Amino acid sequence: MTFNARKSAQVIAFFISKSGGTSLNVVKAVKLVYLGDRCSIQKFGFPILDETRVSMPKGPVNSSTYRHVNGDADLEASGWSEFLEDRAQHQIGAKQKFSADDLDELSEADIQCLEQVWAEFGEMNQWELVRYTHDRKNIPEWEDPNGSSNPIPLERIMTLLGIENADEQAALVEEHRHIDDVLDSLRA
Repeated sequence: MTFNARKSAQVIAFFISKSGGTSLNVVKAVKLVYLGDRCSIQKFGFPILDETRVSMPKGPVNSSTYRHVNGDADLEASGWSEFLEDRAQHQIGAKQKFSADDLDELSEADIQCLEQVWAEFGEMNQWELVRYTHDRKNIPEWEDPNGSSNPIPLERIMTLLGIENADEQAALVEEHRHIDDVLDSLRA
């Protein structure tokens, strides 16, 4: 799976710009990223970001995005640092103000989902989002990992969202990822 760190950074930059500030709380940012992916899966059958999702003690997260937020990746080489500052004091900051045109990795469908997530969850603080994502009535795919982390299979998310033929749709997403990986290797 090829994780697009630049696209992930643009998702967070989008939410920072919607907040009207220059940074977002780290926990809030990663919860909004997860909810954006979930919205896209529900509306379009595909996540915004190609990465593994996991259940963690504070709720579900996109694992590669989470590692980048925590600085556990090469932020310069990945394109992440083009948009975001290193985290500090539980905040992740944007390098500058962004317009929609600057966020060139995001499709109109991606933006539509991110707008919807911001409208629904943007006013919540990080702890309200943790409580929301811990409630199995809201996010039934999250399972308490007992202090660790457990993968959340894409098929489980799709099944719980009521996507018809979730196993086939999850396989289609995986097939698209494989095709993207092959095309990326040919471009390199």
